[in-house]
Amino acid sequence: MERRGPGLLLRDILREDDPQITAIAAVIAALSPDILLLQEVDHDHDLHALRALRDRLAQDGPHYPHILALRPNSGMHTGHDMDGNGRCCDARDAQGYGAFSGQGGMALLSRLPIDHDAVRNFSDLLWRDLPGALLPTHDDGTAFPSPETQAVQRLSYTGHWVVPLMLPSGPLHLLAFHATPPVFDGHEDANGRRNHDEIRFWQVFLDGAFGPPSQARFVLMGDANLDPDNSDGRQGAIRALLADPRLHDPRPMRPGPVAPTPDKSGDPRLHTVDWPDPGPGSLRVSYILPSRDLRVTGTGIHWPEDSATASRHRLVWVDLTLP
Repeated sequence: MERRGPGLLLRDILREDDPQITAIAAVIAALSPDILLLQEVDHDHDLHALRALRDRLAQDGPHYPHILALRPNSGMHTGHDMDGNGRCCDARDAQGYGAFSGQGGMALLSRLPIDHDAVRNFSDLLWRDLPGALLPTHDDGTAFPSPETQAVQRLSYTGHWVVPLMLPSGPLHLLAFHATPPVFDGHEDANGRRNHDEIRFWQVFLDGAFGPPSQARFVLMGDANLDPDNSDGRQGAIRALLADPRLHDPRPMRPGPVAPTPDKSGDPRLHTVDWPDPGPGSLRVSYILPSRDLRVTGTGIHWPEDSATASRHRLVWVDLTLP
């Protein structure tokens, strides 16, 4: 749900004949999740598009009385040459790639109440302030592309949120994010390093580096843009996160059998996206990782034959029983 200019997503939703919006509504209606995190959905200040989308989803499926969409870093103007190509200021010079403010943000829709006052937004954390940050450098060891850019460069490509959902038994915390693609850069590997650190942020957070972390009843979910077996990025970050003893990887799978993917290792049923040629094809990049105290009662990846109309990414789902 990323468009080429501001307001176009709202236009397409209100027309009620956009094939992608219709397909998205059908996919969501088929599963009717209680909690839905959308990625790459354009953001506007007053959430007009998100409210219109919420109303459109309710025509065929679930109604979500509670929504949250914080301003993303995507498209946020910096005034600097952030990618080191000698020019300013195009889409790659925003805090996160975007031709306009809010392009390709995140949105949360929920049947459960959101404690808005207790939401923690780490999207403004400077990359250099992450402990052990893998900041890119030139061959001579100086900051890439410059000390001035690293002084303003945020870690989050889109955002890192900690969102409490209110239940009668107490809050359930969602740890939501969308990391940068670890490609589209040069030998300095700026995007690969940033992707690595965006994923590693959650382990640093759970270690308590940014205040009291969630100890129980939390779910880490989002698009890491990294496959633990087949991506071009620094796979150590996602492998370490999946192996963290505080988290449980329920390994959602699409219905099988699924034919092996040429030149790829791992189980192809785990893949959550299918990029068309000449892209990387199918990979596992989206994750739902509950805390160890939550009991997983069902998982899957919704992959109907016509789902590509909705998105090249597929809907990943996990059913949980809370203690």
